[in-house]
Amino acid sequence: MIETPRGILRVEEIADTERVQCLVMGTSDLTKDLHAHHTPSRLPMLASLEICLLAARAARISILDGVHLDLEDEQGFAEACRQGRELGFEGKTIVHPKQIAPANAAFGPAPAEVDWARRVIAAYDEARAAGKGVVVVDGRLVENLHVLEARRLVALAEMIGARTA
Repeated sequence: MIETPRGILRVEEIADTERVQCLVMGTSDLTKDLHAHHTPSRLPMLASLEICLLAARAARISILDGVHLDLEDEQGFAEACRQGRELGFEGKTIVHPKQIAPANAAFGPAPAEVDWARRVIAAYDEARAAGKGVVVVDGRLVENLHVLEARRLVALAEMIGARTA
């Protein structure tokens, strides 16, 4: 758990340790130590969140966003989840069972995303089999980096489907 200013400043070293498989943001303690305020935009946290995301990605490990403590603020929780996913987090730590479904909905791939990912993979595989190096899906250029992300999304959707079945 990364929850102190010193932890943020040393997160690369922490993340790049063989035994560490996932970073978890301790945003409550970090907010306290920064003498910051909990805000809907989480502006006081953004630099720390992004530094930790970079460290996790460089180390090729997972990272989970911190908690949302206001259990009555369902809209704020949904917004924090949306922001966390947009930033690149794989999920969000929760403090109450009522946060499970909204967190899963926010961080799990939407059916349209999975459909798009499957079409990207299929088009790429077809183009490669035909000896083509360029793929266009719905007018958008598809490169290997898009295919890798598409494969990640499909694998995530399949894993979620297997767990919920």
